[in-house]
Amino acid sequence: MFIQSSWPKVTKPIRSQFERQVQTIQKDVLRMGTLVEQSCRLAHTALFSRNLSVVDPLSKQDKEIDRLYKHIEVQCLQLIALQSPVASDLRLIGTLMQLVRDLERIGDYAEDIGEVAVKLFPYPVATYMSEIERMSTLCQDMLALSLSALTELDAEVGLQVKVEDDTVDDCYDRLYTILASQSAPNTTEPLLLSMLVIRSLERMADHATNIGQRVAFIVTGQR
Repeated sequence: MFIQSSWPKVTKPIRSQFERQVQTIQKDVLRMGTLVEQSCRLAHTALFSRNLSVVDPLSKQDKEIDRLYKHIEVQCLQLIALQSPVASDLRLIGTLMQLVRDLERIGDYAEDIGEVAVKLFPYPVATYMSEIERMSTLCQDMLALSLSALTELDAEVGLQVKVEDDTVDDCYDRLYTILASQSAPNTTEPLLLSMLVIRSLERMADHATNIGQRVAFIVTGQR
């Protein structure tokens, strides 16, 4: 991902320092988005390819995401306190603060899925895992779409993420019904862990939807 010229810019020379600080925050947000995308791919690999070698890198990357989240939050607060931004600037900065919280939560859920992959590894692969894998792929597609909207500051693409969220919700409802109907012996732990996975994926999709809607608000000023 990279900064596009469509990002809001402050043009008055007297505010050049403010503009540089805003651009630094923008770059950090997009960098954080890239890390979160990578975490989702690692979690997917751990769970569905049963590749536990990625779990430790996933945990380490989540710490970097958390560090970057706190750093961006401090930058935004300092900018508000020291630079006296106007209303449109406040809308951008305040929304970015909310948006990085969504990214941080997606990263946390990805780490949770990696931990579930370790616990599920000793068990045979259940037939419903292919459906959960599809749900995971849909969530990754939603995140990619929301980050594309962020990179391009495209309100229309940002709002499209909500449409995709309906598909993920349908997957969740269907999988919940499937899991709740399982009655084979010695399946309690894998069923509970699988429930945790689909709940994490459903929440990841919700946060991706939030990101898309926040991008639309940055662009249009309308909720």
